[in-house]
Amino acid sequence: MKRKIDPNKPKIKIPFGKQYIRTKEIVKENNLHTICESGNCPNLAECWSLGTSTFMILGDICTRSCKFCSVKTGKPLIPDPDEPLRIAKSVKLMNLKHCVLTSVDRDDLDDKGAGFWAEVVNKVRELNPKVTMETLIPDFDGQTKLLDKIIEVKPEVVSHNLETVARLSDQIRSRAKYNRSLEVLNYLQKKGITTKSGIMLGLGEDTEEVLQLMDDLLEVNCKIITIGQYLQPTNNHISVQRFVPEEEFLDLKRIAFDKGFSMVESGALIRSSYHAEKHV
Repeated sequence: MKRKIDPNKPKIKIPFGKQYIRTKEIVKENNLHTICESGNCPNLAECWSLGTSTFMILGDICTRSCKFCSVKTGKPLIPDPDEPLRIAKSVKLMNLKHCVLTSVDRDDLDDKGAGFWAEVVNKVRELNPKVTMETLIPDFDGQTKLLDKIIEVKPEVVSHNLETVARLSDQIRSRAKYNRSLEVLNYLQKKGITTKSGIMLGLGEDTEEVLQLMDDLLEVNCKIITIGQYLQPTNNHISVQRFVPEEEFLDLKRIAFDKGFSMVESGALIRSSYHAEKHV
């Protein structure tokens, strides 16, 4: 029986080019983790071909088990003290003008990894004084003293994803809470940080819920949003409810700008760090 193909399912590009190969070599030679690989990002080919990558710090094993995420879950290893320097050197080798950092959740650590985050940002800046940075952070259980560690090192953008609408949040996120994520974004913004958030479509949300989410972000003065299509990583993850037509992504982009967002990335293959250099 011939398998039916959904015409709205996004097509992923095949990796190619010298820059892609060089980026792959740098990541491998420095024993680095990237969300590009761990998260099965559909834009890996494009971004690596341009020499850009999103580094994932604190290992590649997460203490949480969100139903949409392909990052490994389990008991993480002790943080590698050499990782900040390796990342900083890699940023230099790639000649990056903008660097995106993210991490697994580290609920096993007393400070949830916030201190290590600050160390990485400082080391990257030490070796790359002109680089700008986006930090895509966990919620740190909403602890403001831990968020302060991020605020103190002053990344140009701090991103924290809502992932989905309020109704579905508890179903797909293992520990993070919708309102707590909004509180995190609100706290960061009030401290003078430029904030950003991302969501996925195709999980069963309806348009009114997405519009309410936009209003919720604007309420906490988060004016940069990314909207992409959820793609099921494995059969063990939550299934895709529908593939959203590209015209719907374009409609949401127009609506978001009309509502007051300053930057909107909306499309099937959009991920939170896609074109991140434009969000500074």
